[in-house]
Amino acid sequence: MICIAIANQKGGVGKTTTAINVGTALAATGQRVLLIDLDPQGNASTGLGIGRADRERSTYDLLVGELTLDDVAVSTRVPGLDIVPATQDLSGAEIELIEFEARTHRLDASIARDTSDRWDVVLIDCPPSLGLLTINAMVASHALLVPLQCEFFALEGLSQLLNTVERIRGRFNPGLSILGVVLTMYDRRNRLTDQVSDDVRAVLGRVVFETVIPRNVRLSEAPSHGVPALIYDYKCPGSEAYIALAREVIDRLPKLKKAA
Repeated sequence: MICIAIANQKGGVGKTTTAINVGTALAATGQRVLLIDLDPQGNASTGLGIGRADRERSTYDLLVGELTLDDVAVSTRVPGLDIVPATQDLSGAEIELIEFEARTHRLDASIARDTSDRWDVVLIDCPPSLGLLTINAMVASHALLVPLQCEFFALEGLSQLLNTVERIRGRFNPGLSILGVVLTMYDRRNRLTDQVSDDVRAVLGRVVFETVIPRNVRLSEAPSHGVPALIYDYKCPGSEAYIALAREVIDRLPKLKKAA
């Protein structure tokens, strides 16, 4: 089971949209996918049609209790894609986790307790911060997928994230790698977008996915209908981009499986 954390400490860069649509595209290829919603806002859960009343067990129970993935996962409208939903209880989890001796390894321990063999890939949708929840995700993961908005401060924020990854490698998870960086909210009409894209590729090279995710209103509309954009409008430019991104992710999975 390969675990991939989708993280960036900056909000509004497309983490949840990426998690939902990459998960959907992977499931469409026959991969058995689990999405762990680790953001207290619970947007990934809402975006996959999981109502508040259907979140009796959540990622909070996974972190603070002794439950396994199999205990808390629920099915979604997307065949082959399950989710561990999030509730607002998760917002207080960072404070409660301080009391645990192995507070940085709670998610990793919960995943390790699961022996159901239900999933091939686990995607973790992280909150927009580098706090204890995101650290738990990085400790539990084999790799990191980083959505990066095409804006002026993108590289500055990315450098902070990469520094955190190095610290996680040094202290907790030496096997953590960068699966790739995906440029989001790409607008060809904006010169700055191309400049940021060129700068990121110059610094990171092949770590950056070839696929870019465009600004697309259909991507924004889909969550309000409780379905991924790939189901809401699979022909829109945003959906086509996420299908292409999923192909690149699949191409990189064998290296992760070898490392795992």
